[in-house]
Amino acid sequence: MSEHIYVSDLQDVQGKAIAGFYLVEEKEIREGKNGLFMRLRLADRSGSLTGYVWKDFQKAAEEFDAGDVVEVKAMVQNYKGQVQLNISQLRYADVSEYDMDMYLAHSKFPPEFLSERFFGFIDKMQNTFLKQLLRDIFEDKNFFNAFLHAPAAKSWHHNYIHGLIEHTVSVASICEFVSTIYPVNQDLLIAGALLHDMGKVMEYTTKAPIDFTDVGRLVGHLTLADQYICEKARSIAGFPDELLLHLRHLILSHHGIYENASVRLPQTLEAVVLHHCDNLDAQSIGVAQIIEAAPKDADWTEYDRLNNRYYKVTKL
Repeated sequence: MSEHIYVSDLQDVQGKAIAGFYLVEEKEIREGKNGLFMRLRLADRSGSLTGYVWKDFQKAAEEFDAGDVVEVKAMVQNYKGQVQLNISQLRYADVSEYDMDMYLAHSKFPPEFLSERFFGFIDKMQNTFLKQLLRDIFEDKNFFNAFLHAPAAKSWHHNYIHGLIEHTVSVASICEFVSTIYPVNQDLLIAGALLHDMGKVMEYTTKAPIDFTDVGRLVGHLTLADQYICEKARSIAGFPDELLLHLRHLILSHHGIYENASVRLPQTLEAVVLHHCDNLDAQSIGVAQIIEAAPKDADWTEYDRLNNRYYKVTKL
């Protein structure tokens, strides 16, 4: 088995030959000035980077696809401030040759800490119906275990184990602060924050590489969460219809715009606030992850294809 050097450590071995096992996130054949070449996005739990195979790649390329692990032999290079691999050899790696845990990143925060923060919001809630609903959902040990381990995204933000609860706690914390500034129903807003992405438990896989489930692709986490919440609310005697309607609207509108797969546009103050708090955390962590992945001496990050820009690395 080749010695594996984590992606985050490759910047320390620039100009040297390395060998290791990396997860293929992206694979594409491109045409350049001198003919066809293969571009790969390779990753492990510490990060990802781009690798290029300039010749004699056709046979090897037929043996693997995105989602597979490959053994790579390459030179570590720096191109325009970005570390990349010039790959001389690669092959499909059998699952017996590596530990899959190498390719699943985890939150920096201990799950026990995140769980305590999460249930702390429920304990402080004054509305008895919302508190009971939240307890019925999250005190189910099987569901909460899945929620605790789930990622919040496939690739952009909190895309790691425990990422969903980390994101949820952050959004709830922002909402709690914002509720001291704007005239919102705090319990409703916090309940919406705790529940807004719970459908991602069913939307994403928790094995490398993180990907959509079939129901995640075909139904989506907004609708999945709405269905789950309605089912649980029906089992609580006297749960107010108007309260459930407002809570459902928070879930179904928190993506903000139809272009981002929002089922509805935010049409209550709580819905507007939740959308912006959710987006603030998602965008901030997404950018922070890109900046953290930049080499130590880099002035700019790699190009963010989702938002069509580079980011300046602040060094003040």
